[in-house]
Amino acid sequence: MAVTAVLHPELRFDTGRSWKNLALNTLAFTVCFAAWMLNGVLITFLVDNGVYKFTPVEMSWLMGIPVLTGSIFRLPLGVMTDKYGGRVVFGGLLLLSAVPMYLTGYCDGFWQFCLASLGFGFTGCGFAVGIAFSSVWFSKRRQGTALGIFGAGNAGAAATSMGAPVLLNYLTANGEQLEGWRDLPKIYAAVLVAMGLAFLALADFRIPPGSAHKSLRDRLAPLKYVRVWRFGFYYFFVFGGFVALAQWLIPYYVNAYAMSVATAGLLAAVNSLPSGVIRAFGGWMSDRLGARTVMYWVFGLSIICCALMIVPQMDVQAPGSGVMARGAGKVVKVTDQTIVVAGKAGEAAYPIKSAASREVATPEERASGVMVLPRSASWQEPVVKEGDAVAKKQLLARGVTRIFFQANVWVFTGLSLLLGAVMGIGKAAVYKHIPDYFPNDVGVVGGIVGVIGGLGGFVCPIIFGYLLSETGLWTSCWMFFLGIVITCLLWMHLVVRRLTRQAAPAVMREIEDEVLVTVGAARGE
Repeated sequence: MAVTAVLHPELRFDTGRSWKNLALNTLAFTVCFAAWMLNGVLITFLVDNGVYKFTPVEMSWLMGIPVLTGSIFRLPLGVMTDKYGGRVVFGGLLLLSAVPMYLTGYCDGFWQFCLASLGFGFTGCGFAVGIAFSSVWFSKRRQGTALGIFGAGNAGAAATSMGAPVLLNYLTANGEQLEGWRDLPKIYAAVLVAMGLAFLALADFRIPPGSAHKSLRDRLAPLKYVRVWRFGFYYFFVFGGFVALAQWLIPYYVNAYAMSVATAGLLAAVNSLPSGVIRAFGGWMSDRLGARTVMYWVFGLSIICCALMIVPQMDVQAPGSGVMARGAGKVVKVTDQTIVVAGKAGEAAYPIKSAASREVATPEERASGVMVLPRSASWQEPVVKEGDAVAKKQLLARGVTRIFFQANVWVFTGLSLLLGAVMGIGKAAVYKHIPDYFPNDVGVVGGIVGVIGGLGGFVCPIIFGYLLSETGLWTSCWMFFLGIVITCLLWMHLVVRRLTRQAAPAVMREIEDEVLVTVGAARGE
């Protein structure tokens, strides 16, 4: 019967066993993702409470190291899943990752945390294993939905963002017994062991047809296609960005908005929770509308969100509109409202703009955190005094403009929610492409796409740390994301145009002619 299941998988698609294995996959992936994101909360808590004095760059490395392991080993584990089946590979992964997770509770110092993080970072490989194992249970028409449901396990990041700070407060008696933090990794290790044993006991065996006899060269053959790497670049943003934000937003809220770690974890979950849960909806949308159409919306909305979040909280005083002399003469009078200059044509009075208040926001308003729109005030200050001789067009009073923008935390969080949601939809849309183009190589292609996306989760926090150190702006991370997503959109659009031109050159000529006519009419040509 096992041989029949492998040789004729089409006879057993979309069955009750398919949904059972998908549920197990999704639950195991949720546990893996929660463990994978632990350092975002744990390291922030330890630094915030003075247990360790890691610099922002060291913090970014510790957040990124688990992501590195979980990224670079996705490809080999995806290949192993295609060959040996997800039951053995996923179950073994969960059990083995529990060991370094347990040892994290005994770490003391940067390098010990690095080594332990490299070990439990293998939990991030659960994605490549689960994608390959889930896809073999469903027909092509339902793979987008199935893989979207599986991807909802990203919500494990939200579980850690919300739950880990609460557990840390409990284990440390609200910060009075800080060594209690060491029990948190042990709890996570116990959950990994329990999930691993359950997976080995309940999951079924299945591999793609003919997969057991493929050579390594045949398995890696799809990697020669540029399309695979393009999908990986999309995933660098939608998944790597999601992973990076799941950890980075916690210190972001703590530092930029003076939140506690617990509150920061809850607000960070506003980004990660919808990104995970809505992924199933993204898979359904990709099945119904097409993955490319969905990706256009994902990239467009992401550009809007990142552009709006770039503007930091600021209190800026800058030069404004000043007052210049219309002719040469001598200053005979200077007040807060006017400057009088006596010249050959007689006396000329120059009104000066004064401000009722030069404070654009009261201390109470600044502390309330409810200001949404920027506030500004402008005035003019004399730069001459009575008796001064002035030339034509000489500055008499300099202009001053003061702008205060609070970067309202609730508006920011709303934009973060929207960005997280479209990232979740984008993750499903990217993976909808893979079984369509590479139906017999989902493990390998999904593995390399996952590697690139996971590397985004590793690289981005480190880049954020260096950008923060160089610019002093927490919002510099959104500048980086804006550049990435614009590149993704342009690359995809150029490919779509090229494919359309190849498939239907007459249609493309008609479209281009219509555009030229429209532009010419607008110019009056």
